[in-house]
Amino acid sequence: MFESTLNPPKTRLDWQLLLALLVLMLVGGAFICSAKSGLDPVHWHQHFFVRQILWYLVGMAAAAAICLVDYRILARWAVIGYWLMMILLVAVLIPGIGARRMGATRWIDLGIFQLQPSEFAKLAFLCLQAHLLSRPADELRSPLLFLKSIGLTLLPFVLILKEPDLGSALVFLPVALIMMFVAGVPSRYLVRLLLGLGAVVTLLLVDILFAPPSWQIRLEDYQRRRLLVYFGRDFAADAKTEAEQRKARIEQRNHSYNVQQALISVGSGRLWGKGWRQGDQIALGYLPRAVSHNDFIFSVIAEEKGFLGSLVVISLYAVVLFCGIRIAGEARDRLGKLLAVGVVALLFTHVFVNIGMNIRMMPVTGIPLPLLSYGGSSVLGSLLAAGILQNVHLYHRS
Repeated sequence: MFESTLNPPKTRLDWQLLLALLVLMLVGGAFICSAKSGLDPVHWHQHFFVRQILWYLVGMAAAAAICLVDYRILARWAVIGYWLMMILLVAVLIPGIGARRMGATRWIDLGIFQLQPSEFAKLAFLCLQAHLLSRPADELRSPLLFLKSIGLTLLPFVLILKEPDLGSALVFLPVALIMMFVAGVPSRYLVRLLLGLGAVVTLLLVDILFAPPSWQIRLEDYQRRRLLVYFGRDFAADAKTEAEQRKARIEQRNHSYNVQQALISVGSGRLWGKGWRQGDQIALGYLPRAVSHNDFIFSVIAEEKGFLGSLVVISLYAVVLFCGIRIAGEARDRLGKLLAVGVVALLFTHVFVNIGMNIRMMPVTGIPLPLLSYGGSSVLGSLLAAGILQNVHLYHRS
């Protein structure tokens, strides 16, 4: 055990993966600078893009540290990391510990850093799930093991949903399903699980779109309104008086504003874009500055670099994802394969949902775009995930 930990791996780094990540970080820093340009002058270290670069450096150091130890040894400690993250997710919900912003309690204020435990809980869950599902094929047929896997998924799902953070909570479901499928969990279990999830989602949508208010499942107002906006429902449909209709129209316009402006930003970029820091939507404040550098950073890129710039970003993510798939294919043990597949599923879900909500293919959920959206926890989580991929690549022959 100690030899595999201390001896440097003979396999070289995956340079394609590393280069794609570095270019994504350069793009992220540049367009966060653009999204926040024109603000009142501040000290250089207070600029958002400077903070983002600092987090890139910290994240790369953390990813390099992960690569020093064989992933098989890291997996043995996954259970400790998982339960530590569950403790932090519970702590977020305790008044006085969790910091409340924009109607949600998702952060722990550490003074110089707002820690978002849900970003790290995804990685801890991924590692423990891979460790659990790397058992021999005979054990995977056990209903008890399947129930344990579901329990590991539902616990962080429920805790994050309580914050509330529906977007981050939903990420756990596709990651768990993909890892179960690749691990070889019997198809009859997966089919029943998919049917159950499909029934729950259908009932939820029917409740939100058609049920009278007295029958509706309890959701946060902003979550319900985001879904109503996504499905194009009329807010004033249940209004009885003219004053209520007018109020509902104003609410509908306010809650659909960000999505509409993001679509305008994407469309106005056309083929070549308007140029870096030349986007009218940002300069004139139509795309709100509160969200332009995080949830809607892709819209900023699309406006300023057009379709070709958007294609470059998507291509870079494609390189990362295909490198992850190749690493999973090269892995010689089930644990390495499942870790790589889990990271690929996690990153793909983030990319698909975030870009989808920028072009109105998906409802707005607040899921960050890996390495491009502003945020220390998101950057650290993404680079740690990339570090796990490199780790599997480095040690897969040992």
